[in-house]
Amino acid sequence: MFTNKNLEEFKTYVKGKYVAIMGMGVSNTPLIKYLMDLDANITVFDKKSEEELDKSLIEEYAIQGVKFSLGENYLKNLVGYDIIFRSPSMRPDIPELEKELDRGAILTSEIEMLIDLCPGKIIGITGSDGKTTTTTLIYKMLEAAGYHCYLGGNIGIPLFAKIDEMRSEDIIVLELSSFQLMTLKKSPQIAVVTNVSPNHLDIHKSYEEYIEAKKNIFKYQDKDGIVVLNYDNDITRDFSLEAKGEVRYFSTRVKLDDGVILDNNMIKISEDKIRKQIINVDDILLLGAHNIENACTAIAAVKDLVKPEDIVSVLTTFKGVEHRNEFVRLLNGVKWYNDSIGSSPTRTIAGLVSFKNKVILIAGGYDKHLDYTDMGRYIVDHVKTLVLLGQTKEKIKTATLQEIERRGGNIDLPIIECTSLEEAVNKAYEIASEGDTVFFSPASASFDMFKNFEERGNKYKELVHSIGE
Repeated sequence: MFTNKNLEEFKTYVKGKYVAIMGMGVSNTPLIKYLMDLDANITVFDKKSEEELDKSLIEEYAIQGVKFSLGENYLKNLVGYDIIFRSPSMRPDIPELEKELDRGAILTSEIEMLIDLCPGKIIGITGSDGKTTTTTLIYKMLEAAGYHCYLGGNIGIPLFAKIDEMRSEDIIVLELSSFQLMTLKKSPQIAVVTNVSPNHLDIHKSYEEYIEAKKNIFKYQDKDGIVVLNYDNDITRDFSLEAKGEVRYFSTRVKLDDGVILDNNMIKISEDKIRKQIINVDDILLLGAHNIENACTAIAAVKDLVKPEDIVSVLTTFKGVEHRNEFVRLLNGVKWYNDSIGSSPTRTIAGLVSFKNKVILIAGGYDKHLDYTDMGRYIVDHVKTLVLLGQTKEKIKTATLQEIERRGGNIDLPIIECTSLEEAVNKAYEIASEGDTVFFSPASASFDMFKNFEERGNKYKELVHSIGE
């Protein structure tokens, strides 16, 4: 019978320990329940007040001995803890945490503890764009090959609550954000970096810090580790200089002697200049050049674990992940698409270039302090009408107008400013005619109006489906 020795040692260790959990979010709720069963002394810290949180859940936990420190000054009681589980969005260097670390506390997170204690092989995927689609493709290819897999990290369900079920032969596929990677000290056996471009600069102190966080996904591998890197991205290509194990490249631009490549409309695995055809890109159901790149990434990660037919079966049937260039509705000859995951300029650009004709673009949202200059060029080339909302609408408008001016100013590209998503959808409906495409891709985070991109995308779909009712 299989025994996870590391997990059993953790269970023994944590009993009676004083544990601080930062936040009652999605990732931490199963963790709280798990630690309660291990007789840990738990305190939950959350900046939200009791009224803003789930009161019934607070009452349920309180009955079982969980304590709470809530509201604006929630960290004032962070004193005397053995283990602190931070939330992904909490920086590890805030004074209250540093004081506890100096006193001897252990700082970790739900995802770090999972990686530490998981008995199976872990495949971790990070990057500025394409993480979710690539992660899902890897998971589905492994499933098609017959592996027992778990999907989690930044998507799916929090997996720590399932760690007792995991066996050494299982494969755990994790999408990992820079926030989750910041304090990681153990890297997955297979690490994948889709690409790196400026993102989350509202949280990270600099682009350099963001890049360093991404490196943690492979930095602690040994010689048996595998890191999959984007050869076409200058930053990720150079990550190979710090890799300790096997480096696998993928490229859609360069015919590499070794790697997963795009060659004459075929995705091929190249090994010692011998190229094995896997699939014609015309047979891939996912639209856009960025999804061809995602497919190459996934193939590079699993090529030794699955058969070509497993890869083909997934790529010819997988229609995409919700909120990622998702077809919503055809109404009066107008196609409506939801790309709420498009929370950065590069993601929105990738979506824009996947359409053959110019679109009506709905964009704008929470300001992550990103540069929209380059996006202006793609808007002018691929957008017929621009509908803007949110904190970043002026940035996107300015980038667009500057590009129009750079080209001489004689370009007809209407820009409509709105105060809500509902108004933006209604405006798009008013101006759209048969044959048009309305593309909702904010190029910004959701937090100015919504708690996450899923809520934002669901609201958009609800609004689109309600047109005409």
